[in-house]
Amino acid sequence: MEEKSDCIEFETEDGEKVLFYVVEERMIGGINYLLVTDSEEEEADAYIMREMTDQDGQGVYETVEDDEELDAVSKIFSELLEDIELEI
Repeated sequence: MEEKSDCIEFETEDGEKVLFYVVEERMIGGINYLLVTDSEEEEADAYIMREMTDQDGQGVYETVEDDEELDAVSKIFSELLEDIELEI
């Protein structure tokens, strides 16, 4: 039986609700990162998100867009999850 991923809902800047499945969560260099997918299918799109603090002191997640940071974090996730192939 397959293990189900945790499911979380994010709200975009436009107020749209988007559902993601958490594959892995890891603290790297004092920053909490999530590896999420947009579905539980084998060929799902994956995203790496970084936890930040908003102006109100609330924790929020944003997509990692910096190429160097994305490459470094994706390598760590790839090593942790040897059975999953990540493409950037």
